[in-house]
Amino acid sequence: MLKTKLANPEIMAALAMCGHGSKILITDANYPLEQKTGNCKKLYVGVMPGLPTATDVLKAIHSVVEIERAEVMAPSDGSVPEVFAEFEEELGLPLEKAERYQYYDMCASPDVYLAIQTGEQRTFSNILVTVGCAWQ
Repeated sequence: MLKTKLANPEIMAALAMCGHGSKILITDANYPLEQKTGNCKKLYVGVMPGLPTATDVLKAIHSVVEIERAEVMAPSDGSVPEVFAEFEEELGLPLEKAERYQYYDMCASPDVYLAIQTGEQRTFSNILVTVGCAWQ
């Protein structure tokens, strides 16, 4: 039996194929995953509104892989969604912010290996993380 926080076999298999520099997109339930991602593996893990949250999935993934960079979609009104503090607390990294259409372009990059849509209901709960080196 696995002793990590991550129990989803499809996510575990996808993470095993990632390398240093691979990108993983975790989105809220509102994100247009099919239209705004490239030819990456797409998983839909939402089981009901709000479950799992984007932060839940980030924590599970972070328990398995090192993360060296995190990028989020910033609201155009300059506000800071509360979920950003949760992301920063989990990762211990500052979040790099991009405007909406720039973010969509980043998420359609060939560097994105895995995209996971959650049941998250809070808007702007999308995070694009870059896998770091496991041995430092």
